[in-house]
Amino acid sequence: MNAPAAPLPPSANPKLRRMANALRALAMDAVEQAKSGHPGMPMGMADIAAVLFAQFLRFDPQMPDWPDRDRFILSNGHGSMLLYGLLHLTGYPDMTMDEIRRFRQIGSRTAGHPERGLASGIEVTTGPLGQGLGNSVGMALAERHLAAEFGDDLVEHRTYVFCGDGCLMEGISHEALSLAGHLRLNKLIVFWDDNSISIDGPTDLAVSDDQIMRFRAHGWTAERIDGMDHNAIAAAIRRAHSSDRPSLIACRTVIAYGAPTKAGTAAAHGNPLGAEEVKGARERLGWEYPPFVIPDDIRAEWREAGARGAAVRQQWEQRLAAAPAEKRSEFLRRYKSELPADFDSAIAKVCDEFRAKNAKIATRQASGAVLDALVPVVPELIGGSADLTPSNNTKAKGEEDIKPGNYAGRYVRYGVREHEMAAAMNGMAAHGGLIPYGGTFLTFTDYCRGSIRLSALSHLGVVYVMTHDSIGLGEDGPTHQPIEHLAALRAMPRLQVFRPADPVETAECWALALKNRHAPSILALTRQSVPLLRTETGNENRSARGAYVLAEANGARRLTLLATGSEVGLAMTARDMLANDGIAAAVVSMPCWELFEQQPADYQAAVLGTAPRIGVEAAVRFGWDRWLGPRGAFVGMHDFGASAPGEDVYKHFGITAEKVAAAARALL
Repeated sequence: MNAPAAPLPPSANPKLRRMANALRALAMDAVEQAKSGHPGMPMGMADIAAVLFAQFLRFDPQMPDWPDRDRFILSNGHGSMLLYGLLHLTGYPDMTMDEIRRFRQIGSRTAGHPERGLASGIEVTTGPLGQGLGNSVGMALAERHLAAEFGDDLVEHRTYVFCGDGCLMEGISHEALSLAGHLRLNKLIVFWDDNSISIDGPTDLAVSDDQIMRFRAHGWTAERIDGMDHNAIAAAIRRAHSSDRPSLIACRTVIAYGAPTKAGTAAAHGNPLGAEEVKGARERLGWEYPPFVIPDDIRAEWREAGARGAAVRQQWEQRLAAAPAEKRSEFLRRYKSELPADFDSAIAKVCDEFRAKNAKIATRQASGAVLDALVPVVPELIGGSADLTPSNNTKAKGEEDIKPGNYAGRYVRYGVREHEMAAAMNGMAAHGGLIPYGGTFLTFTDYCRGSIRLSALSHLGVVYVMTHDSIGLGEDGPTHQPIEHLAALRAMPRLQVFRPADPVETAECWALALKNRHAPSILALTRQSVPLLRTETGNENRSARGAYVLAEANGARRLTLLATGSEVGLAMTARDMLANDGIAAAVVSMPCWELFEQQPADYQAAVLGTAPRIGVEAAVRFGWDRWLGPRGAFVGMHDFGASAPGEDVYKHFGITAEKVAAAARALL
């Protein structure tokens, strides 16, 4: 005897229910074939997705990167088959049925969690819970800022987010909701999959928050609806469209809706349903088609939904074409990620100014001077700091604050929300049209790390301005002195870690960070002053090769001193000491290991030389031995720091020119 059909709410739309069931079927089939995945969430949120994509979302699968499209973020990325099903059914050319069949397989576009760049329509990489929610705040802010600059005719769209209980448990959600509510980002609409189930079981095992009241306390509008009721879903979206604040729509759903025994249980969260359960679900849903088969009439309904946005997109293109030529070209330049024509000359000018002044300043101050020069030239730069603006030197002259209801400024006061700052910058970079940078102390990359990792995984050109980069920060002590952070960040693929030695290198590293729009960058900058080392004239960006010989040995090289950042100056002093003893040593500055690794082997060999090498860095040795070779020595940190004036801390831990020279002599 067949199982009874899953009940329909009184106002359920039969057409939308058929469309939703197609999503459920694809999710069940793909997870079952892969023997891996999360079928429950797609089956529970399918009706919400059907209403949103069929009636509200502005998108065009044939032009997936149309700048004024609505953005859709699947923050609960474990339910990736919901997104893949939507992309396939609405007609994204690269999301074929073959890709659906190859869910979670090597080389497929349908990874276990959505990855930006693998397929059109995946706006951001999600999976670590809460990250998509954090990204959405940046996307919504980018939309409002660009609308303030270019006008609503060119920029007016919404950001929609699906999230689950896990997203709202993660700490980043607090930071994200607080910032979005404060800024009154009313084009941001979040759908919460309120199914009361987590991996361990019912959510009341671990959490009893009143999410409606929580969102309202953060300055959002919030309401609860039946997530299976199509009319209720549509009405809630319309109310959100008219809100002057960001909106939460809490959707009461059933995980794995339609499954005969696993619906509403944790068993459906992260495991295939099993052949018998899938068979029963097909019967309850009235889905009589074989695996991976979508009947023509339902496919046509989905393709009709996918075609809705073409006319809207074409109207936008007409408005863009009618815009003044200067405005149009500037808008397109930004979305092509092309820097302004006078960018290089601005960098050259600030380098010349550093040389002319020949002042001893901190690299964080040098970074601030670079920003003073670049912000007027590069209007897409949008800065900020996690409540450390005076320390990070991230606010350029004339850079106005972004404020609630006034988004024309170019500086975000993130407050003490380091993780959300990083996630929001990912959202801005993914949105397009902006280059975000933000600052905090290097030690607090620990608070940002989840988002930094997703910057790298997603090829997003975010710039992280991380100051107070060593024990040189002094009195704040070991809680604030980064020791292991450079090694940890350098271990991350696709991340450029820059540690400039002086003001000129600082400008060069900023130029390299901004020219690479497909990789994030860390600028590790000093609190303490450093001397100008690059006094030579010329506009060659020597930092572009990652490492270079700053000072060659006088005569045959007997030693090579390798250093980064503030320790390059120590190496130069040690070189002079060795020269007084008749020992010829070269100094190599290594502002970016990642770029040096990309250089030809003959260049690396010429820079490193064959003489014994000494590494100098006020950080742990981990990672240095690849450059030091079997005979190398290292002068640096072996434990946490100490609270005292910076110069005293350096002496206490033996990171001085005298110690470097002594270590060098010991190798001969």
